[in-house]
Amino acid sequence: MNARLPPLNALRAFEVAARHLSFARAAEELHVTPAAISHQVKALEQYVGVRLFRRRNRAIELTEAARACLPKLRAGFERLGEAAEQLRTHDGSDTLAVSVATSLATKWLMPRLYRFVTAHPEVDVRISASTRLIDVRRTRIAGGTEQIGPRLDGADICIRFGTGDYPGFSVVKLFPVSVAPVCSPRLAHAEPALRRPEDLRNHVLIQDDTIFFDGTMSAWDHWLRAAGVPDVDTSRGPRFSHAALALEAAADGLGVALSPTVLAKSDLAAGRLVMPFELSLPLVFAYYIVSPETAADTPNVRAFRDWLLEEAARDLSG
Repeated sequence: MNARLPPLNALRAFEVAARHLSFARAAEELHVTPAAISHQVKALEQYVGVRLFRRRNRAIELTEAARACLPKLRAGFERLGEAAEQLRTHDGSDTLAVSVATSLATKWLMPRLYRFVTAHPEVDVRISASTRLIDVRRTRIAGGTEQIGPRLDGADICIRFGTGDYPGFSVVKLFPVSVAPVCSPRLAHAEPALRRPEDLRNHVLIQDDTIFFDGTMSAWDHWLRAAGVPDVDTSRGPRFSHAALALEAAADGLGVALSPTVLAKSDLAAGRLVMPFELSLPLVFAYYIVSPETAADTPNVRAFRDWLLEEAARDLSG
């Protein structure tokens, strides 16, 4: 097998022209002339011995061979870009860039991170709290939409709250999530009473916008239906975009929050929060450990992933 690559400039010219279906627009993107793009494409066609474009008056279209090779070519350019970024950011130290959903970073990861740092002093851990979605980049080419080049915004590993459907990544489930009402102990023992789920009618319901069941009704509506409590106005109450903020509001006595129990666990153990009722509901969403397939088996990523799973097992058995 001939492992010699075609000229990279020709490959790049072809990829950009295929994306735009225009030599002129490709020339603008690459800051060259349309004639230079045409020359590079012709050189590539001669090299591979296959036509890549059909010329149609003032338009061009991809051949079947071109459409078939584009996804792998684009993935290859993405890999090259990731490798170049790794070289640019490498400073000679043994670093591990971790991106974590904001509330999980605050309420779960940070109180226990010292255990990983103590066990792995050689690893320079860099934590970034983020709720950005996993970027599975897509581009449209003739004939449909093709998935290419997933990215993690420079992170070696991240933890996200979702369905776990991240094509192109290595994905491991960290732990499932259940939600239950929590509140300040002062609120639980004051008037009006908070002894039965029906008593929620007399209390402020704190809304956590990150909790999602199926989109047909609010999270509070789901819990109240499971508790057998009708006729509660779940549209009222302050709303928060992060679970950690909703938990702080509950701990300060603002009202009752419906919260992921894994995030409330440290505040429950410290007595800042209590669960007035035993009923908890599982969510479809869970927390997942996500890493690029190219980095999933590197020593630092593997060590951090194994440690996360150990901590999750400790929580579930505790």
